[in-house]
Amino acid sequence: IGAQEAQDYKETEGGEEEMEEEAAVERFPGVYAVGDRLATRNLVPGVRVYGERLLAVAGFEYRAWNPRRSKLAAAILCGLKELPLREESKVLYLGAASGTTASHISDIATRGVVYCVEFSPRVFPSLLALAELRHNIIPILADARQPRQYAPLLEECDLVYQDVAQPEQAAILLENARYFLKPEGFFMLAVKARSVDIAMAPKDVYSQEAQRLRDGGMEIRELLQLEPYEKDHAMVLG
Repeated sequence: IGAQEAQDYKETEGGEEEMEEEAAVERFPGVYAVGDRLATRNLVPGVRVYGERLLAVAGFEYRAWNPRRSKLAAAILCGLKELPLREESKVLYLGAASGTTASHISDIATRGVVYCVEFSPRVFPSLLALAELRHNIIPILADARQPRQYAPLLEECDLVYQDVAQPEQAAILLENARYFLKPEGFFMLAVKARSVDIAMAPKDVYSQEAQRLRDGGMEIRELLQLEPYEKDHAMVLG
């Protein structure tokens, strides 16, 4: 998927028949370009999670990954150079909501586990239903600001991925990393500028949150703005 295709990316959702495509080109382990779409190989063939299109290639089924519904997909299409996910990865996902992005991580980490922490009782039933179909998703109803509450349920993880709408986003990431991140592990933080400071320019918020992570002992490897897919959002990888 080239830069122009990324800029013009369009996604048709809902009730579409499976489409036949000629090839799936691996961009990162477990992440593919199928035609003009980003995709992951479906862990549960025949089952959609959020109305995404299913794509058939050489006897395998892939799920189109919509960058307007997933900040991780947006980051990949915005030029992410490194994706610290493998088949055996253990992932802590903070702010999993109903499981849209978590389901694609589940497709990638087929021999690993995705611990999905979500605070909202309203969307948690959707996450529970997803976990019933996907053996590697463990849903946890908890507040990401209180990692001590769910510490007995987790192990050390290879990746802490965070997407929460709170003012103290860097602090939440640092505290969870202190509890759960392996010494050589990675983090990905989806920064929501308007949740941190609505009066500050988004670029300044991104720089501020990245510096807070550095001050907390983290190494920053990439910082990507997520437009045109997500306004006033950035992804920090370290």
